[in-house]
Amino acid sequence: MTKFDITAINVNKYLAKYSKMFHILSEMTSDERKYRIESYLQKVEFASLEELAKHVESSISTVRRDLTNLESTGSVRRTHGGARILAPRTDEFAFSARDTHQLAEKESIGRACAELIGNQRSVILDAGTTVYHVARHLGEKAPQILTNSLPVANFFGSANQVEVIVAGGVIYPRLGVLVGPATVEAFSRMRADVAIMSAGGITLEGITNSHALLIDIQRAMLKAAQRIIFCLDHTKFGRLSVSPLCGLDMVDTIVSDHQAPAEWVQRLREAGVEVVLAPPE
Repeated sequence: MTKFDITAINVNKYLAKYSKMFHILSEMTSDERKYRIESYLQKVEFASLEELAKHVESSISTVRRDLTNLESTGSVRRTHGGARILAPRTDEFAFSARDTHQLAEKESIGRACAELIGNQRSVILDAGTTVYHVARHLGEKAPQILTNSLPVANFFGSANQVEVIVAGGVIYPRLGVLVGPATVEAFSRMRADVAIMSAGGITLEGITNSHALLIDIQRAMLKAAQRIIFCLDHTKFGRLSVSPLCGLDMVDTIVSDHQAPAEWVQRLREAGVEVVLAPPE
């Protein structure tokens, strides 16, 4: 046996020894990645492939394979362009739970916002719980409603004088909302006089919200409407949420409750934003 043969044998032994180790490390990384994906979905309830890939610092194709594995265990459900958790451990994002927060303030904001809308207007309503309270007070002032909110669509379902256009997409019953690329595409083709929207927070840098999929839909709404109104209760002022939505230059009016911090109201007005404060219920 030559010296070359001995060297080749040693190299093969080295590769055989460490290939198993590399495989184990790879499997550990895959398990950790799937754990992070599932944990993230527990927090946000649903997410796009791009959002998940960014969160775990992997390619979309890798995340797609991980989701296939997770779906086989029954923990997640793949959707068009993303995934959702099947057994959420919290009601944080559920419509019914969110609608109990600042309920009196939402009702007063809803009434005040509806008073700003002239008759015979086409109105976009997003899926926020405060916006739902605007819908309750619109009556027949808006003969055409465009929405991705199931509660809003259901509310106007028996209103003979109101035409309701519901965006397509993936239905999340707990959240009362349609989401996904089809929803974004639907709003990109719509046009309306007014968009009435909600958000997670507002600062002098602009509006932020809690979820990337909602952000894409709301950006399409912003482009579709001539006038933009945000309904935000007093807890949203000075608060930063996860994802930037738009700057203050895109906002025409903020409607809030009477507890809105005076210093923030003044700052926003100085920035050129109309601020309307609803009286207490």
